[in-house]
Amino acid sequence: MRPHYLPVIAGLALLAACQPTGGLGASDGRTPPGVDRSATGEDGLIVGHRLMDAGEYELALKAYMRAAGETGITVDVLSALGSANLHLGRLGQAETLLREAVKRDPTFVPALNNLGVVLMEQGKSGEARRYFEQAFAQDSGETDSIRQNLRLAIARSESTVYDGPKEEPDFTLVRRGQGRFVLLSQL
Repeated sequence: MRPHYLPVIAGLALLAACQPTGGLGASDGRTPPGVDRSATGEDGLIVGHRLMDAGEYELALKAYMRAAGETGITVDVLSALGSANLHLGRLGQAETLLREAVKRDPTFVPALNNLGVVLMEQGKSGEARRYFEQAFAQDSGETDSIRQNLRLAIARSESTVYDGPKEEPDFTLVRRGQGRFVLLSQL
């Protein structure tokens, strides 16, 4: 004996399953359940700066790239990308990005300072000095690190001007008996 209301209940259950309920599994098909689509994400530059402070330069670079996609290629983004590349040891990329930032805004202190650092790392102390001087002037001498960078660039550029290029001495390692070596110089 089958109850006569069983097909009616099955039909109602089938109809209920086809209706959107807004329950646990509700989504628009692209957003996972529980995600607030009305909220905005943190600014990529801010995230990148925090990652740089934490020493996570590769992740910071990715955050800066996201910022570039969100806001466009601004002077801030170019300078940040250049700084991340500098910390990663990618001096050529850093120089290109920082030169573009300085070209777009010749008064932007972080780009001027970081370009000077890149140039110092490449042994171009005379050119680095010019950028440190510009950064120092724009900053009104308020930042200690820029002042120190300028002093170092001045010292290095003046030592190469007055001393001329230094010749590396020619050394030869000569073996003198069991386990004894002598370093001979051509000077």
